[in-house]
Amino acid sequence: MTGARLSLAAAVAALAIVVPATAAPQPGPAYTDGMVLQRGEPIVVAGTARPGETVSGSLGEARATARADDAGAFAIRFPARAESAQPLELTLADSTGTTRLGNIVVGDVWLCSGQSNMEFPVERSIAGPDRIKSSRDPLLRLLAVPKATALAPAGRFGDDVKWVAAGPETVPTFSAACFYMAQKLRADLAIPIGVIGSYWGGSQIRAWLSPEAGEALFGQAQMRLLDRYADDPLGATTAFAPEWEAWWQAHEGNRPWAQPDTVDWQPVPAIAPWSEWKSTKLADDPARNVLLRRTVDLTSGEAAKDATLSIGIIDDGDMTFVNGHPVGNTFSWDQERHYRVPARFLREGANEILVVASNGWGPGGFQSGADRLSLALTGGRSIPLDDGWLYAVAEERGGPPRAPWDTIAGIGGMHNAMIAPLGPMRLAGAAWYQGESDAGIAGYDDRLTALLAGWRARFGQQMRMLVVQLPDFGARQASPAPSGWAEVREAERAVVAADPNAALASAIDQGAWDELHPPHKLEVGRRLAMGAMKQPMPMPTGASRVGNSVVVTFDGVEGGLRTFSGPRPLGVELCGPQQDDCRWAAARVGENRLVIADDARPASRIRYAWADAPIVNLFDARGLPVPGFELAIEP
Repeated sequence: MTGARLSLAAAVAALAIVVPATAAPQPGPAYTDGMVLQRGEPIVVAGTARPGETVSGSLGEARATARADDAGAFAIRFPARAESAQPLELTLADSTGTTRLGNIVVGDVWLCSGQSNMEFPVERSIAGPDRIKSSRDPLLRLLAVPKATALAPAGRFGDDVKWVAAGPETVPTFSAACFYMAQKLRADLAIPIGVIGSYWGGSQIRAWLSPEAGEALFGQAQMRLLDRYADDPLGATTAFAPEWEAWWQAHEGNRPWAQPDTVDWQPVPAIAPWSEWKSTKLADDPARNVLLRRTVDLTSGEAAKDATLSIGIIDDGDMTFVNGHPVGNTFSWDQERHYRVPARFLREGANEILVVASNGWGPGGFQSGADRLSLALTGGRSIPLDDGWLYAVAEERGGPPRAPWDTIAGIGGMHNAMIAPLGPMRLAGAAWYQGESDAGIAGYDDRLTALLAGWRARFGQQMRMLVVQLPDFGARQASPAPSGWAEVREAERAVVAADPNAALASAIDQGAWDELHPPHKLEVGRRLAMGAMKQPMPMPTGASRVGNSVVVTFDGVEGGLRTFSGPRPLGVELCGPQQDDCRWAAARVGENRLVIADDARPASRIRYAWADAPIVNLFDARGLPVPGFELAIEP
C-alpha cells in the first residue's frame, strides 16, 4: 500500500472512535451543512455507521457505496467535480436511516494553521472594523476548529464545528491572515473558497506533527512515554523527570527538590501573578524560573493515605515534587494542576512541596485564587495551601525540557485533536504561520518538512504549501550577531526552496521590534494569496564569486530590485565559518541580483537581514521584500 493510502486508512479509522449504535450513518465532524468541497480532486467522505453496514451515498447526481468496517468506519469516494456555486446535497443511508447535508459548494479549500500570529483575529487587525462591515460573502466559508489536545489521533474535535458563510457575525474572531488570503482568492478566482482555521497561540511546531513524524524525529522512547501518560500520568512523569532534573542541575547547579534548605528563600508576597509582586524584581521581570516551596505537617495516619495536590493554574509550566518525588509536569497558562500523590511519597511530620515554575512570556506565576491550592487526603481532610509559601528566583533564564504530553509543545497533541478529526478530505493547500516558539531550538527545517509531508499524506499530494516567513521582532542590533528568529526564517526559506509546490510569503517588513503580534495582517494575507495562485515573489537562488565580487541571484523579482531610503541595501553580511567572522558588507543592486564587494577577508557565506528585528530596505518594484536568507558562496 502507498503512504497516502495508509494515511487514508488511519484517518478513516480515527473517525470510528465514536460509533453510533442505532443512528443513521454520520459523516466525520468536519463534514457539515454549508461545507466547501475541493474541486478537481476525488471527493472522500468519511464517517461512522454500525459495523458491517453497507452505506449508500449520493452527492448531486453521483452515487457510491461503502461498507463500514468492524470498528464502524467507512469512506465513500465520489468522482472529482469542477468548481460550482450551485448547492449540492449529500446523503448517507443504510438500514438504520438517512443523513442529509445541504448547501454544499465546490471550490478551493485551504487549511490555515500555526500559532498566535495566525490566530490573530480580524477584529484586532488594522482596518479590521471596516473589513468586517464589508465581509458578507455566501461563497466564502469558514470552519473554526476549537482548541484541544489529545494523546492519540481523535475522531472528534473538542467541540462541535460547523461551516459558516463569511459575514459580520462570523468573521471578527477568525484568523486575519487566513481571512484576508481567502478574500483575495475569492476576488481573483471568482470561485467558492473555504478556509479551515486550526491554530493555537504559543504552540511549538512539534505539537502539530503526525504520530509518524513524531516517532521519526523524536524516537520510539518519547512516543512510548507519551502513550504511557495516557494511562499512568504519575509513572510517565517519573520516567521523564531524570531528563528534566539533569537539565536543571547542568544549568543551575543544585537539586532543590532533594535539598530545599540549600536555597535562600523569601516569603511569597501573594498568591497572584508575579507581575503583581510589586515589592520584588519579578514585577518588572516575570519571565523567569522561580522555585516555590510549601511545608505541610501530617500525622502518621494522614501520611498513610493517598492525596491529591492542587496548585491552581501556573503560568506557564511547572515541575512539581513532593518530598523529592516528581508528581506532575504541565505546561499551560489556563489549566489547573491536580496531581496524584501516593502514600509512599508522604511521611509523618513535615512534608516538602516544591514547585519549579517556568515563565517565558506574560505575567507568570499563580493565575488562580488562593482557594484553589490544597492537599486533599483520600478519605480525610483537605488541607488549604493558601498561605505559607516561600520563593526563590533561579539564575537560569532558559526554559527546561518540555514533556512529550506538554499542552503547547507536546508531540502531536494539537495534530491529534485539531487536524486528525478533519479526516481524509482533500484540500487545495495549507498556510502555515508559526516559528516564534521554536526560535533557538535546532532542527526547525526537519520539523517543518515533516509537518508538510504529514499534511500531504492526509489531505493529498496536490496540496500547495504556503509558509509565512517570520516578521521582525526583538532587540535591534548594531553589529552582526546570532539570531534565533533569523535561523527560523532561513529554515522556512530553505524548506520552501526545496519544495516544488510551495511558496514563501515573507513578513520580514511587516513587524514591529516591540510587538510580537504585528496587526497589519492584510498584506500578509495578500502575499499568501499570491503564493496560492503561484504568482512570483522574490527568492534568492544562489551566491557565487564573480571576479572581485560575490553575486546573489534571485527569482520572482518583478521590475528589478530597489532599495528604499538610501542607495544601498541594509543588513548584508559576509561570513566565514564562525559567527565572529561575520561583518557588514557593502552591496549594490542590479536588475535581479545583489553584488557584494569582496573585502579580501575569508568569506564562505552571505547573510541578509540576519537579526531578530532587522531593518530591511530591499524590495522589488511591487514592494515585495527580499526574504531574510543565508547562502553558501559557491566558487
